[in-house]
Amino acid sequence: MALYTNQTGKLKEVKEKPFKLEKDIQKVFEENLSAIMGLVLVKSEFTIKNKRIDTLAYDPQTCAFIIIEYKRDKSISVVDQGFTYLSLMLENKADFIVEYNESLHQNMKREDVDWSQTRVAFVSTNFTENQVQATNFKDIAIELWEVKQFENDTIIINPIKKSNAAESIKPLTQNKEALKKVTEEIKVYTEEEHIQKTTELIAELFQKFRQGVLQLADDIEIKPKKMEIGFRKDNKVFTDICILKNSLKIWINLKKGKLDDPKQLAEDVSEKGHWGNGDYQIQVESDKDLEYIMSLIKQAIK
Repeated sequence: MALYTNQTGKLKEVKEKPFKLEKDIQKVFEENLSAIMGLVLVKSEFTIKNKRIDTLAYDPQTCAFIIIEYKRDKSISVVDQGFTYLSLMLENKADFIVEYNESLHQNMKREDVDWSQTRVAFVSTNFTENQVQATNFKDIAIELWEVKQFENDTIIINPIKKSNAAESIKPLTQNKEALKKVTEEIKVYTEEEHIQKTTELIAELFQKFRQGVLQLADDIEIKPKKMEIGFRKDNKVFTDICILKNSLKIWINLKKGKLDDPKQLAEDVSEKGHWGNGDYQIQVESDKDLEYIMSLIKQAIK
């Protein structure tokens, strides 16, 4: 992808300025983890069982640990290395919790972590077609992020998305005991799994609200989780939808007192336990208030 400046009406190409070292890429990500990936930095250069992890991070939205590796070598197998790191984490859960507590001065317990949402992210200036295809499975807990730096101090970061036709990796791991163990414990959730648990009526209702949310802004990502489906923009989940048997539960990611809701349709759940992000919850059984609810959700978008 070519990058241009347009200061005088005539385009001038901005040339790529390659990173000299993996450390330079690592520094950019670690100093901007929240803005780039919505994560919290736990430890840089975390060593466990004689293996060094470039960046150990934590995702507060999924309550899971994320391992980030930075690569300039195009020949590595990201799948093999990714499964090695996932297995390492699942076999040493206590060590990761201890590191989190010591680094961030917290008191996290093992049950506070959703280990099924663990994942590995590889960051590189370029991935080969083989690497992209090797991770193109809908239920593989491995992400690829491309990063490029240009001469005008511009940096472009692009998460590589899986294709809509991506298949399951599970059939390929059944004869490999180590890989099978990882895929059994780590779960990458899909919209289809949530929809299959409800009635046709509620599934259709979800599709209407889903489409309404996607029309609120450009570049909205859908992030299915264990109990709900998150909708994210600029690395912030601004609303979640939980598909129940006879209704939908919708959460709006705003703090108490920050939602303008003249109809008082949203319930304040700031003092109640709930799955989704934010202090406001709406339960719907029909689409009669769809447009109004969209106006409420839109307030949570940056």
